[in-house]
Amino acid sequence: MRKPELVDAIAEKADLTKEQANRVLNAVLEEITGALHRKDSVTLVGFGTFIQRHRGARTGKNPQTGEPVKIKASNTVAFKPGKSLKDSVNTTK
Repeated sequence: MRKPELVDAIAEKADLTKEQANRVLNAVLEEITGALHRKDSVTLVGFGTFIQRHRGARTGKNPQTGEPVKIKASNTVAFKPGKSLKDSVNTTK
């Protein structure tokens, strides 16, 4: 599912126009992004938790030449699914 399809689903289920649903989705995504930028975690009970993780500097390998390459330290985003989400994915239908 892509963003336009998600907007359509939100509009239908929440009885909103597509424009309103798009604004709602964008607002939610901006708030999650802002919280992660501030190094806060975002927990949606039953769905999961978004957290910022730090990756330390490390040495990698160039796949073409096999030479070692230094990889800088960086921050990344991790998602830990909640119990309800895990259960719904693992339900046999």
